[in-house]
Amino acid sequence: AIVAQGVLTFELVPHTLASMASRTEHDAFGPIEVASDKLWGAQTQRSIENFPVGDPADRMPLAVIHAFGVLKKCCAIYNRDAGLLSKEFATELIEAADEVARGDLDAMFPLVIFQTGSGTQSNMNVDEVISNR
Repeated sequence: AIVAQGVLTFELVPHTLASMASRTEHDAFGPIEVASDKLWGAQTQRSIENFPVGDPADRMPLAVIHAFGVLKKCCAIYNRDAGLLSKEFATELIEAADEVARGDLDAMFPLVIFQTGSGTQSNMNVDEVISNR
């Protein structure tokens, strides 16, 4: 990521996972390699690989990602208060969601706005980053 005039932008750098450390993530489609230094998981990696459209200017607006962080925090608080999450687990989720909302993890959100229409990939990207944080 590059910061210019207070705005976070992304620089696309060609690379292959074969040349960097990776971990194996699994989802309904099977295993997939994800760079070890990334907090996203299988769904985000599949989106990156299967939909190589747009350029850095087409990234999901960070304000949307930050709003997802606020939403995930609210959900964790509600589910904790409803007795559906332990206090300890909810605290971890809330801390991670706060990091997303503050912009501390902006570099972990590489997806572009061109999605299936519902933003499912970005929602999953946020879920994966929060759960792997």
